[in-house]
Amino acid sequence: MRNPSSLFPPLLAGFVAVLVGYASSAAIIWQAAAAAGANAQQIAGWMTALGLGMGVSTLVLTLWFRAPVLTAWSTPGAALLATSLQGVTLSETIGIFIFANALILLCGVTGLFARLMKIIPHSLAAAMLAGVLLRFGLQAFSNLEGHFLLCGSMFLAWLVAKAVAPRYAIVATLLVGGIVAWAGGDVVTNSLHFSVVVPEFIAPRFTLTTLISIGLPFFLVTMASQNAPGFATMKAAGYPVAVSPLMVFTGGLALLLSPFGVYSICIAAITAAICQSPDAHPDASKRWLAAAAAGVFYLLAGIFGGSISALMAALPLSWIQTLAGLALLGTIGGSLYQALHHETERDAAVVTFLVTASGVTLLGIGSAFWGLIAGGAAFALLSRYRRA
Repeated sequence: MRNPSSLFPPLLAGFVAVLVGYASSAAIIWQAAAAAGANAQQIAGWMTALGLGMGVSTLVLTLWFRAPVLTAWSTPGAALLATSLQGVTLSETIGIFIFANALILLCGVTGLFARLMKIIPHSLAAAMLAGVLLRFGLQAFSNLEGHFLLCGSMFLAWLVAKAVAPRYAIVATLLVGGIVAWAGGDVVTNSLHFSVVVPEFIAPRFTLTTLISIGLPFFLVTMASQNAPGFATMKAAGYPVAVSPLMVFTGGLALLLSPFGVYSICIAAITAAICQSPDAHPDASKRWLAAAAAGVFYLLAGIFGGSISALMAALPLSWIQTLAGLALLGTIGGSLYQALHHETERDAAVVTFLVTASGVTLLGIGSAFWGLIAGGAAFALLSRYRRA
């Protein structure tokens, strides 16, 4: 009979993984859904569907492979959506989800993932991501002007926790910000309610401009910045699970649930590392228990997705923006490093970054796409010149 005390570390690891994932990303997803024009009830349904989707996928894949396979939503993808969906209808947003998830499924079925990632230089993909995320980083500090106590205390909590316990920096930031907002009377408690919300089916609408300007960059960001690091994390931890079956299952499930607000289901990286570490279990062959526990906590979070959405709506916008910006600082820094690391590719990467960050829209197509086009043209021209 298994010792109950031996189950506590994997149970705790699974809980922390889900808590960190929600703390660092739920605010960004809330912003993305709001940008698409979703009302509070629909956003709650999205959170429910996402939690259930990640719970099912984590449990099925973990039990199937007997390995700690943790899934997650794409945080960089949510950030891109939050900056790109202004003026896009809810039906068109669902069309974007279906388009991107269908491409991910196609990559899994055909095995084109690795080859597809080689077409676009990694420095340009990283520069595009940094350009998309720049607004979030700026918002984390621009709110200091009107909400100094709230945002300043959140930044201080993040800074201290980053030095002492980096893994829990965002959890500490969330808690401190919530306490300060509550003490300052900034939490709208009259709209705070806890309930189970059934996800709403939204019929998709496909338009060429949105699929090219948002769907294609969203697909690339999800693959390059979420799935690729997720597989790399698993391999580094000693779990070289076959790529294609995971891509087919997660992409197919996300495609099936897209009309209910599931914009992505990916292989987790940062939160997966919590379940794949020796802290989760000293025996590497038993660490799948931590991921299985995370799957159960995902399901619980999905069932109470309406409560999570209600909590987000009750908190001040400055709290949401500051939390999202601080949660993405590491991703922004890593993206800039990868974009500028190679001197020969630096000029093209800067072009990609600046065009993407500019927010320019040409021919109805957004800046993320044009950033890749401009950077790709600069990369091709400068590479050819240097070879000559």
